[in-house]
Amino acid sequence: MNTPSLTIRPLGYSDLPQVIAIERRAFPTPWSLAMFLLELSKASGVCLAAIEERRIVGYLVCSRYADVWHLMNIAVDPPARCRGIGTALLEEMIARAGNDASYTLEVRPSNSPAIALYERFGFRSAGTRRRYYQDTGEDAVIMWRTAETASTPSASG
Repeated sequence: MNTPSLTIRPLGYSDLPQVIAIERRAFPTPWSLAMFLLELSKASGVCLAAIEERRIVGYLVCSRYADVWHLMNIAVDPPARCRGIGTALLEEMIARAGNDASYTLEVRPSNSPAIALYERFGFRSAGTRRRYYQDTGEDAVIMWRTAETASTPSASG
């Protein structure tokens, strides 16, 4: 759950050293600095930082393509997981981009905590991308959230 000390704000260039450090702890194939710079340079994107005690504990990068939002990257620092930070980031993304907007993302089928989080927000599986993840050759589950499937997370989220 949202802790009283958690703040969600726009992600800035000066946040990138902390973001890269979390990215490396959170993912087997982390994004490069150039990938984050590219996404932050897009005026239409929603890039957020979750701050706790003046430290970044999570972040989210969502880009707009035509009339669809693509959740490109979301991460919570491993020691800070299971405290509602991912939920808070998704809530803020939807508040900024619109509850009735369409969203898509890819997620590893082995990442059941992430899939459960997305499902609480109304994302539904819509197929797979074969061998999407280069590090393992794992497929990706493609998930979509539309106005018809939109939901708000349960209190346990």
